[in-house]
Amino acid sequence: MRKSFKKTILASASAAILAVSFAANAADKVNAAFFLEWATPNQIAKVDKTYDKAMGVPVNWTDFKTGVAMTEAMLSGDIDISYSQGLAPFVTAIQQGAPLKMIGIAVVYEANNCFVKNGLGINSSNASELEGKTVAVPLNTMADYAFRRYMAALKVDVSTLKIVDQAPADGAQSLADGLVQMACIFGGASAKAAGEVGTPIMTKQQKIDNGIGSFDVISVTEKFATENPELVRTFLEVTEESNMAWKATDAQIAKVAKDAGMKIETTKAQMADFMFPSSKDQLEQYFSKGGIAASAAASLGLVFSGDSDGSKIAKTLDGSFLK
Repeated sequence: MRKSFKKTILASASAAILAVSFAANAADKVNAAFFLEWATPNQIAKVDKTYDKAMGVPVNWTDFKTGVAMTEAMLSGDIDISYSQGLAPFVTAIQQGAPLKMIGIAVVYEANNCFVKNGLGINSSNASELEGKTVAVPLNTMADYAFRRYMAALKVDVSTLKIVDQAPADGAQSLADGLVQMACIFGGASAKAAGEVGTPIMTKQQKIDNGIGSFDVISVTEKFATENPELVRTFLEVTEESNMAWKATDAQIAKVAKDAGMKIETTKAQMADFMFPSSKDQLEQYFSKGGIAASAAASLGLVFSGDSDGSKIAKTLDGSFLK
């Protein structure tokens, strides 16, 4: 009995010390990254300060042009949580040893379009005529991932293309100016601009037939997740509540459109094809053993030396905060 009582006391003491340790390291603010031109229900919680109220600390939001820029900001310590970071930039960062974790799925959507300049007479039936041409691609993003999937499906030799690394808005402008013959784009306003002077290389049905789709993730630095597990968990809870409350009402769309820097009609069109999986679906479909998150990451080249049982990949894909 004494031995058991002593163990209980020691365990309680250890728990108290751990709690004090976490309290000492707890953040007094949270820095979150997001994209303009990328409309999501949680922007209502962002605007209404619901995140701040629920988490008990100020949440400072900074917009970025690409997921690569989000990664750089996380590594420099300027960003704690990235909302809707592309899977491709996340995987690229992990391949380079970045201490990041995927903790949630932000949005599932149709693969980003690559627009061919109108008047060139190039489409999916003669896509090989792109060889030798100049293409604008925001490298290491999901638009880049879609681009390479399209080219593989259409049997276009990527090595023959001159690829210029341009953010979506710049790529759309280069397409309009005739500086590139194709531009791969994400973002509502940029995609709309590119669509005015170009045509997608693949139709929606062709993407489905070729199994080409996309999803963005919610990522966090390992340090922040370790020191602030409750803040991370609450962030995901607020996001879940925002998704569940989304009814696409005129008032909701207007609020999201304003925060996303887009017109209402553009926002409606963009969000029509967006899906926001519940925490339950994320756990069962994406974060389960051999689930979508792991298989998609592997398809992007997330291969670890000696990772025969997938344990190293598993360390970067953490659905525990969704429970």
